This record gives sequence, structure tokens and C-alpha cells, in this order.
Amino acid sequence: MRQRGWRWGGEILVNFVLPYLIYTLMQKQFGDVKALMASSAPLILWSLAEFLRHRRVDALSLFVLIGIVLSLLAFAGGGSVRLLQLREKLVTVAIACIFLGSAAIGRPLIYEFARASMKRNASAELERFESLRENKYFRRTMTIMTLVWGFGLLADAAVSALLIYTLSIRNYLIAGPVLGYSTMGALFLWTFWYAKRQRRRGEARRVAEASRLAVP
Repeated sequence: MRQRGWRWGGEILVNFVLPYLIYTLMQKQFGDVKALMASSAPLILWSLAEFLRHRRVDALSLFVLIGIVLSLLAFAGGGSVRLLQLREKLVTVAIACIFLGSAAIGRPLIYEFARASMKRNASAELERFESLRENKYFRRTMTIMTLVWGFGLLADAAVSALLIYTLSIRNYLIAGPVLGYSTMGALFLWTFWYAKRQRRRGEARRVAEASRLAVP
């Protein structure tokens, strides 16, 4: 419990407190662009530290690495403040497209994430989870989840783009992460609810099938 509290404290520090303080302290002396670029450093360094801490090459760690690389590329080209903010949200768009693309080619990313998470936690259900891969109901569930995540992230990027042009930079440094965490929280809650519902339906189908086969 204490470890989780420290982790949440770190998330708040690198997503809210440090970016806001860095931008506020640097803006007058260095201007909006350099201050905004510097304010993104804590989150990028935090993500890199998390990647190095786990030291695993799986779907989750590769996804984190892709996010880090895209974030760095978003700031590499320079430009106006609004353009920098928009390019940063293009990272979200790119990730959303990866979700949607994986669903389109029949390799839903949610399945890979769930599998990687089970491997990390040495879950006893991993073998059974992998055995369901060719089950059409299971594949449909994984595909729907992946599509919802993809479109959810696209919606987050669209709302963020609107906020970028309606809020001041300082206010967006607060509102942007709040929107991001709200989106992720809603997607996670929906995912857990939908997975639980589909699991119950799957069990009901198995019981019905067993009853049907038992009838002479």
C-alpha cells in the first residue's frame, strides 16, 4: 500500500507539480517555447526510468519506449508554443492509431498487454488465457476493447487540441494532465467492467453447451 502511495505521489509530481513549476520559473527568462520544452523533461525522464527499472522487452515495455521516442521527436522540430503542444498530442494520436491498426490486422493490442502483464506477475491463468486466443468470442472481446481504447485516445487528443487553443499555457499544464488521467481512468474502468461481463457470458455459454451435450 505504501509503495502504491509513493508511486501515485511520483505521478502527481512529474505530471502536475514539476511541469507547472518549471514552466512558471523559466517562462520570463527563456520564453514560452523553451520553458514548455523544459517542463516536459520530468515526464520523459520518469517514463525512461520506469522502462529501465523493469528491464523487460515485452509489449508493455516496448509501448513505453515508443511513447518516449515519439515524445522526444515531438519537441525536436521546434516551432511555436501551440505547435509544440499539438505535436505532443500527436503522440496520443499515433498511439491511438497503433491500437486501431492492431485491431484491423487481427492482432489486438489489448491481448498483448494482458498477456505481458500476466507474464510479469507470473499469473497462474496465463496458460488458460493463451489457450483462448483462437476462440472467436474471446478474439471479438479483445478486438472491441482495443477499438474502444483507440477511439478513446483519439477523443482525448481532439478535446486536448480544443483546450490548447482556448486555455493559457499555464492553465493547460494543469488541465491537460487532468484530462489525460480522466480518459485513462474511464478506459480502465470500462475495460474491467467489459472484461468481467464477457467472462460471465463465456461461462454461461460453456454451461449451456455442457447441458446441451449431456442431453441424450
